[in-house]
Amino acid sequence: MAADNSNRPAGGIKRRDFLATAGLASMAMPLMARAAFAQNAPATPPADTAIARLAVYPPLGICRVGNSTNPKQGEGWFLAPEVPGLPALPNGDYKDGDQRIKKQVQRFRVYAFNKAGEVIREVTAAEARIEWTVHVANTKAAWYGFNNPLDNGEAAPGLPGQPRNQFVIGNDKRAEMLVIDPGPRSIVGIGENGDGASPAYDMVGRFWKKLDIKLGHLRTDDRGRLLVFPGDGVSQSAVPNNPISNFSDNDGWQDDWCDGVVQAKVTFTGGGPNLEVENGWVACCGPDFAPDIPPFISLYDVINDLNVEAGWTQPPQGKLSFQKYIYPLFHRLALMDWVAAASNLDQGWIRIGDFSDPAYMKRLADPSPANQTFREGVLAAIRDPNSEDQQQYKLPYMPGDGINYSASPLRWFKMPKAQYALLAAWAKGEFENDLTDGAPAVVDLDSIPLSERPEALTRAALEPCSGGAFHPGVELTWPLRHKELYRGPFRIALSTARDPSLIQDLGLLLTPEKAFQGHGKTPPAVAPQMPGDLTRWMGLPWQCDAFSCQQVVFSNDFPAATWWPALLPIDVLPQLYYDKLMDKDLAPAERLKFFESRVAWSRGVAGIGYHAEASYTDGLNQMIYLWDRMGFVVSRPGPTDAGRPEAIPGTLYVEVGRGSMDLFLDQPPNRGLTPLSPQQTQTSPAARNPT
Repeated sequence: MAADNSNRPAGGIKRRDFLATAGLASMAMPLMARAAFAQNAPATPPADTAIARLAVYPPLGICRVGNSTNPKQGEGWFLAPEVPGLPALPNGDYKDGDQRIKKQVQRFRVYAFNKAGEVIREVTAAEARIEWTVHVANTKAAWYGFNNPLDNGEAAPGLPGQPRNQFVIGNDKRAEMLVIDPGPRSIVGIGENGDGASPAYDMVGRFWKKLDIKLGHLRTDDRGRLLVFPGDGVSQSAVPNNPISNFSDNDGWQDDWCDGVVQAKVTFTGGGPNLEVENGWVACCGPDFAPDIPPFISLYDVINDLNVEAGWTQPPQGKLSFQKYIYPLFHRLALMDWVAAASNLDQGWIRIGDFSDPAYMKRLADPSPANQTFREGVLAAIRDPNSEDQQQYKLPYMPGDGINYSASPLRWFKMPKAQYALLAAWAKGEFENDLTDGAPAVVDLDSIPLSERPEALTRAALEPCSGGAFHPGVELTWPLRHKELYRGPFRIALSTARDPSLIQDLGLLLTPEKAFQGHGKTPPAVAPQMPGDLTRWMGLPWQCDAFSCQQVVFSNDFPAATWWPALLPIDVLPQLYYDKLMDKDLAPAERLKFFESRVAWSRGVAGIGYHAEASYTDGLNQMIYLWDRMGFVVSRPGPTDAGRPEAIPGTLYVEVGRGSMDLFLDQPPNRGLTPLSPQQTQTSPAARNPT
C-alpha cells in the first residue's frame, strides 16, 4: 500500500532538519543535524518477534479545534504532525475556502514490542480486529477557578480557588448540569465513518440540561487506525445576558475543549497473544497560530525531563551532541523574532548575538577552550532556573508561573533545570561539534526506521505545545510536570478510584494540599486521571485566556514581555507587507521598510471601528466571535530577484489568512487595499460597505 503523504511538503524535510526537530528554518540559516534518530537505519524488525507488549501511540495526542465544515482531508481538516519538525500543512493554508479554520485531527496507532522493548511492527487491520474506544469529556464548568499553579511552593504560592458555578449545589446536580460527558464511543474497521456523517460516532454531551455540545467524532483510516476529530471551537453561555467578565472563570459558559482516554482492544485474526493494550490519551485544545515556529520550551521537553527525574529514562551520557541537544534551543530563540518584537530586539537590550546568523551558529558550535568565554557569555544571557534572583532582562523575555508575585524568582519564565544543565555542560565545552549537512529526505513517518517511529510520534505530538509559562498555559498546564499522572513515560494513567460521574469534590476551596493529597475519601487531583481532567484547569471559555494573554506591559518602558508568542503571536509581518517587499517595482529601500515593519497580531480586536472606548473585557467578549478570523504565521519564500535588499532572508514568516475584525459588516477577509471586483460590488451588501 502506498505511504500516506497527506503531511508531505514539497521535497520533504531534510533528514538533518527532522533530526533537529526545529521546524522549517530560514533558508539563510542552515539547519544542523540532530542525531536523535539513526540515519539510514534499516526499517526491519528485531530477531525476537514474539509480542510481549502492545501500546497506543502517540501516548498523548493533540487535536486542535476548527470551525471548518468541509469533510475532506486537506480541505477541512488535516492530520496532526507525525514527524518532528515537519509541519502539518506544508502549504501553510490552515483555513478553508470559506476562511474557516481547519481542524487538526490526531491519528492513533498500535505498536507491538518484544520483551526487550524493541519495536516489532505496527499492528493494523491487515492482521487484527482493532476496536477503538474513546472517552473524552469537558469538566471545566464543574472544576475550580484558576488563580495560580499549585506546585511552586513558597517561590510562588498557589492561591486557593473556589468552584466554578458554585451556586449549583450537590455533586449529582453538578454532574447533571455542568459536566459535558458523551460517555465512551467505540469504532472498528477500515475507513469507518469516512465522511464523518454517522451520529453513532459523534461525541455529544449535554450542558445545563439544555445544550447539546459536540466535542468531536471518530473515524478510522484505510488501515484501521483511529482518527479523533475535535470540536468546532464554539463557546456560548447557557444563561442570557451573561457577558464575559474574567480571563479564566466565567459562570454559565461552556466550550468544546476536552480530553480523555484512548483504548484499543486487539484480536489477532490468525491467532496471537491476548494482551492489554496500554492506553493513550487525547487532548483537544485551540489552534496553533504559528505552526512553523516551535516554542522555546515544549511540552515534550517538560515531560521528558520528568521522565528522567522519575528514573523512567536515562539522561544523555558522555559528550553532548550539539545538533541534538543544543542547537534546537538556539534555533527556537531565533524564530521567536518573527512573532515578538521583544525578541527581535534581544541584541539591543540583552546583548546577545544573532542566532539566525550562520556564522554566529558556527561559533556556538565550537567546543574549543579558546571559545569558552564566549559560550559562557551566551549562557549568562539565559535565565538560570537554579537562581533565586529575578533575572528580568534574560532570555526568553517571557513572564513565568509566578507573575502574580512581584518579588518571586518565578515571575519570569525559567526553562526546566535539566534543559539548563545541558546548556551549562555546553558552556564548559562538554559537547561535540557535529554540524553536518546532507542526509536522506524525511517525507513522512514511513521514511523513519521502524524502531524509531513510536518515539517520533510521541515527539511530533508534543513538541508544538508550549512547556510554560503555566498560568494556566495555552494548551495544557502544570499538572503534566508531575509523575503521579503517568503510568510510564508520556503515558497518562486512567483512574480506577474516581466517581464515574467525573465530578471530583475537593471541598469549598481547592488548595495545594488538596491537589496533591486529596480531601477525605476523594483522591488528589494530581493523580491518575479521568476524562476531562487535563483540560479542566484551562480558561473557561478558552478564547478568553488564549487571547487576553498577549503581552504584559510593566510600568517601566520597553521591552514588553510576551506569553506564548510561538502559538499566539504578538507582532507579525502581515501578508500585505510581504506582498510589498516582494514587489520588484518598488525601490529596495521601500521594500526593506516593509520587511522591517511589524504590526500587532491582535489589531482591531479590543476597539472596533469608532468604538474607541473599548476595554479589556470588550476584547474578551469579541474574541468569542473573532477567534477564527485571526491570521496564521507560516513560512513563505523571500525575494530572489537581483534587486532585492540583501538584508531580507530567503525564508520569511508571514501572517496569512487574516479576516475582517468587523463584527457588524462580516466583510470578506484578506481584502487589504485590493479594490472590490464588480462581482463583489453586485452580490455582497457587506462588500458595498468596506471599512
